[in-house]
Amino acid sequence: MSNGLEIHIARRVAVVWLAREKVRNAFNETLIAELASAFTRLGADDGVRAIVLAGRGPAFCAGADLDWMRRMAGYSFEENRADARALAEMLRTIDRCPKPTIARVHGDAYAGGMGLVAACDIAVAASTTGFCLSETRLGLVPATISPYVIRAMGEQAARRYALTAERFDAAEALRLGFVHAVVPADGLDTRIEEVLAALMQTSGSAVSEAKRLVREVAGRPIDEALLADTAERIATARASDDGREGVRAFLDKRKPRWVTEYEAEAAAAEGDDEEM
Repeated sequence: MSNGLEIHIARRVAVVWLAREKVRNAFNETLIAELASAFTRLGADDGVRAIVLAGRGPAFCAGADLDWMRRMAGYSFEENRADARALAEMLRTIDRCPKPTIARVHGDAYAGGMGLVAACDIAVAASTTGFCLSETRLGLVPATISPYVIRAMGEQAARRYALTAERFDAAEALRLGFVHAVVPADGLDTRIEEVLAALMQTSGSAVSEAKRLVREVAGRPIDEALLADTAERIATARASDDGREGVRAFLDKRKPRWVTEYEAEAAAAEGDDEEM
């Protein structure tokens, strides 16, 4: 546990809780550093297959902490640039984490909170969640979060909400593609468990490569270079240990190694829980 985060790992899933509920899980420089460190560490942990990012208390993340904003008001340009770069690096760390990441969103996700959601691979929101790119109300712009937010909701929608700072609801976020699923608040964990169950049927190494594939192929022209690149990627995957195992398991009509290992671990964990 840190000052601003709680991290729990069970059955190959790490849950990273934003734990500054008194300030609605708002950012400050300490929380930014802790998030970057946590996702770096968990991304390299062979015992972790997936990471859920969640918020304690009434909100997922309300953006910037007021005390942090007061300090920023007195920063020089160089200090502000260094401060903003730390936020940008943290978001990139989440975005490029080799493990699949799921945002568990409830309450409000404002400003930088929207950046956190957009940097995750999968976003599941409670139907009561509110979203807002609130920066222009303060004379600011959603700069460091923009690469992720624009990618997630599209340029036209980002133009509207970045300019107007209007609040929009979970249904609109789903329509725009900013989140992948909207459920009643009391069904949030159930839906995330369903997503995690699907992930546990997949090869961890293949998921990591699939994340990199999407990131590096998106937006590229379909030319000779891309054809060669994608052909090389699938050839490499086919020749990999997991690729060979997965194909053999499919042809033999059995579960691949990573599924049986996970099921055995889950069964053992359930047995331990019953004994406690």
